[in-house]
Amino acid sequence: MELDLSARTALVCGSTQGIGKACARQLAAQGAHIILMARDEEKLKEEVLELNAINGLRNDYLVADFSDYKSVKEAVELYLQSRNAIHILVNNNGGPPAGKITDATPEAFFSAFTQHLICNQVITQAVVEGMINSNYGRVINIISTSVKAPLHGLGVSNTIRASVANWAKTLANEVGKYGITVNNVLPGATKTGRLEQIIRNKAERTSQSLTDVEGEMLQEIPLDRFALPEEIANAVGFLASPAAAYITGINLPVDGGRTASL
Repeated sequence: MELDLSARTALVCGSTQGIGKACARQLAAQGAHIILMARDEEKLKEEVLELNAINGLRNDYLVADFSDYKSVKEAVELYLQSRNAIHILVNNNGGPPAGKITDATPEAFFSAFTQHLICNQVITQAVVEGMINSNYGRVINIISTSVKAPLHGLGVSNTIRASVANWAKTLANEVGKYGITVNNVLPGATKTGRLEQIIRNKAERTSQSLTDVEGEMLQEIPLDRFALPEEIANAVGFLASPAAAYITGINLPVDGGRTASL
């Protein structure tokens, strides 16, 4: 399989921690030039140095706050004014806070919609022309298995993630004629700060120990363990590569078999 990305540039969002950070490192290991995007400039600077050591290139970063889609749009457009095309886009952002949908405020939905769907939209609009002109494009969205089966206690997230999945399928149908693929990776329970927070919240809410909550979650996973961020990144690396040129418009669970539906 051709997995080499040495002639490609990848923009990875939310890339200073967790799954986003793992994706950036995986794509760098495949030879891609990486542009990190997040809001913490100090962490971005640190991670760029790590990436430089992985791919031997001078990688870049953009500072933007995903709660303000205009700043995200401006950062990407400004970068492209003096740079070549972005060939790979990994849309990734921290999930909305946990909670029942009956307790969710309108502001919670507006915030999550902006951070996920609207930011995905404005970034894609900025990079798609370069993908068309380069005859190479990959849009990969890190979402959640909740697009197949809603998860308990994640009311806002379930709702917004589903909207992103349908946005992605629509996009895939529109840009396929240009050889651009659009796919969603659906992580299951993955060892990140978000999973730790979900476990703590449930333990506090149910007066259980952290160990008991973890045990209950693991019982739902046939592989009997949580994913590593690198395992999600492996799927992203494949979908970003030339080897995945005929795969588009799909939802790919990477969840250890937890999702009950096919």
